[in-house]
Amino acid sequence: MSIPSGARPALPQVPEAVHRRRWAILVVLMLSLLIVVLDNSILNVAVKTIASPAPTGIGATQSELEWAINAYTLVFAGLLFTAGLLGDRIGRKKVLLFGILLFGVGSAFASMSGSPGELITWRAVMGFGAAFVMPATLAVLMNVFERDEQPKAIGIWAGSVGLAIAIGPITGGLLLEHFWWGSIFLVNVPVVVVALIAMVLLVPDSRDPKPGRTDPVGVLLSIVGLVLLVYGIIRGGQLADFTDPVMLLSVVGGLIVLAAFVRYEKRTSHPALDITYFKEPSFSAAVAAIALVFFALMGVTFFSAFYMQSVRGWSALEAGLLILPLAVAQMIFAPRARLVVDRFGARLVCSVGMLLVAFGLAAFALFDATTPVWVLCVLFFVQGAGMAHVMTPVTVSVMQALPREKAGSGSAVNNTFRQVGGALGIAVLGSVLSTVYRGGIEGHLGALPAAARQAAGESIEATLGIADKLGPAGAPLVAAANDAFLKAMHVTAIGSAAVALVGTLVVALFLPGKTPVEQSSSGSDEGEPSIPAEAGR
Repeated sequence: MSIPSGARPALPQVPEAVHRRRWAILVVLMLSLLIVVLDNSILNVAVKTIASPAPTGIGATQSELEWAINAYTLVFAGLLFTAGLLGDRIGRKKVLLFGILLFGVGSAFASMSGSPGELITWRAVMGFGAAFVMPATLAVLMNVFERDEQPKAIGIWAGSVGLAIAIGPITGGLLLEHFWWGSIFLVNVPVVVVALIAMVLLVPDSRDPKPGRTDPVGVLLSIVGLVLLVYGIIRGGQLADFTDPVMLLSVVGGLIVLAAFVRYEKRTSHPALDITYFKEPSFSAAVAAIALVFFALMGVTFFSAFYMQSVRGWSALEAGLLILPLAVAQMIFAPRARLVVDRFGARLVCSVGMLLVAFGLAAFALFDATTPVWVLCVLFFVQGAGMAHVMTPVTVSVMQALPREKAGSGSAVNNTFRQVGGALGIAVLGSVLSTVYRGGIEGHLGALPAAARQAAGESIEATLGIADKLGPAGAPLVAAANDAFLKAMHVTAIGSAAVALVGTLVVALFLPGKTPVEQSSSGSDEGEPSIPAEAGR
């Protein structure tokens, strides 16, 4: 909500020069965030093309394709927290410029990769850059908007995340129809150039004026713990086996290191992360809700792609277009969620939002191979509306719980929980999907040779590939694969909905209710430290 002329807070924290260009700055931040999030979804469209032999692709194997995706995720998740801390210490604009530049360089070289190994390397570089971009965008936002406008700005920021997730497959499909596979990465370069110029001209710098002593032990523990945890999660999802010794060692090792991180941060006089924030139930509930909603949503995004492309036979572009209602709903409702929160309180709004997400996920348990397209569109719109009324309030809760000078730390916590929750959702729910699918299809593979039988049972794509080679004789196998996948999808959908219901319970119990009018009207930044003088430059 815009502040009427003459109605600025009594003690404004943002320099007037920055305040005047705050919406232009938000557009630049959204542009940076858009390409980082979009790139993570756009690669999924191109995996088949990249797996093709040269010159169409680079002949990547299934394992190499998985690591082309996961190298980005692993580096990104492992460095998010550290990147947020660096932004608070050395300046968020500097970190943002470094991150987007590195992301652009990685994109350019990824587009020219001549082998799967090169692609994996440059995807890791892109993840490194992205880790510095995402927390910095939210931290800068908190330092260019006054407190009463922050919920609206965060709503727009959250809406841009939903937009990026939806348009990734559409953009990838369009590029692959007209250009070579590397175009999905090269397209980032001109956007990065525009974003860099706009950042230099518009975005102010800000940092913690009193950062205190560095905490190298805490930073190192956070990186090692997060990398081990996310690697174990990814490996478990790849193998569809959460009893694998390497997976167990990695996850358990990651949890032990993160526990050591928490213990160290509680004892040191100069913690990288003030653990006492988690003693506040509303703060802990907000970050838990972020993790749970992305656990559920990324899991369903994973299996819905196979449903639309493998079972229904739609192209990647058509499947991407069907997710547009989710993006539209987020763009409509996320910026306005603050108005609903003002009226009904964060607890009720987030609880209803989580219930809508759970309803949307559970509805997949009723889908079959002939479900009308309009039902899918309505469902995705409902999911988007639900997410908009969860992500905006909980992000506001996390970010406004910390003072301005710690905005980078708050953003890092917010995005780390989002990333770990999403990775866990894909791994766990993907494993459930694979296990149930294999159990359903095994009885139909008896006529195949032993080697082909093992390969065909790995996924619906593998089964359909074998059936295609059999020609007309493979028709019964196609029907069996579709039936087995639908049953697996139904089980996974119920699991996703159950996780969303747990999230509903968390926010219903621990998020604050409606704030009294007299308190909310006085919620200025009194007592908050000002951002440093260089922020107005």
